[in-house]
Parts: sequence; structure tokens; C-alpha cells
Amino acid sequence: MKVIKLKRSIFQRLLGKPATELPGNNDFWSFTDGKITVNLDKANGLSKVDGAVRLEGKGLPNRIILVHGKKDQYQAYDNKCTHMGRRVDPVPGTETVQCCSVNCTTFNQKGEVIEGPTKKPLKTHPVTIDNNKLIITLN
Repeated sequence: MKVIKLKRSIFQRLLGKPATELPGNNDFWSFTDGKITVNLDKANGLSKVDGAVRLEGKGLPNRIILVHGKKDQYQAYDNKCTHMGRRVDPVPGTETVQCCSVNCTTFNQKGEVIEGPTKKPLKTHPVTIDNNKLIITLN
């Protein structure tokens, strides 16, 4: 599989600046009892395929990135590359996520490494849909 790299400047990569920005408003999600509930009607970053939102704060034990995949499937990952701990971003049109650092470690939808220096997969979390809400169960 040929890996496509996100277009990022060397400075963005050196500084570890992710392409996926933090949402301006966090009112579209909540965290209770080990589960994140995301209201799809309010989650603007998830309205199209390859869209993503970063979920941080609100008592979460880890940063999470939620990605809208093909066929209205969603993947949730710990937003921490297993090589250097930097954030990851979806790579449009590839069904992969990639570390925002210089090494560009790339993972498939299952969180498995397909290119890069790390050997450890990303931690993934199950996502279910119920009444236009996504439920992410942290495991």
C-alpha cells in the first residue's frame, strides 16, 4: 500500500501542529461513566467523510480523535502516536491516520502501523450509533 502523506510544512511537523483543529465549541459531546456521547447534529467536523474532531478535556483520561469514515462508519482512537506521543490526523481519501510529526507514522483504520518507526498500534475504541448520537466506549 502506497502511503500518502498529509501536506504539512516542516515547521508544522517539527512543532507537532496537528491538521485537525480543536473545535471552537465543545457543547456537542459529553463524557460520563467511561463513555463519550457525541451529538452528530452539532458535530460540524464530522458532517462529511474524512472529517474529524478532537475531543480533549472534560475529564477524559486520554485525548481522543473521532474520524468519519466511508459508509458512515466512525473510528475513535487515542489521539497519541505510539512513537512520540504527538497527535494524529486523518489522511483524506485513504482511510488512514497519520502522526503530525516529521516521521509521519501512518496507521490503518484498525490502528495498525502501516508505515513509520513505531511498532505499536494506536489504541482504538468501539463506536456505536444511537438516535444520531455516537457512543464511544473507552476501554
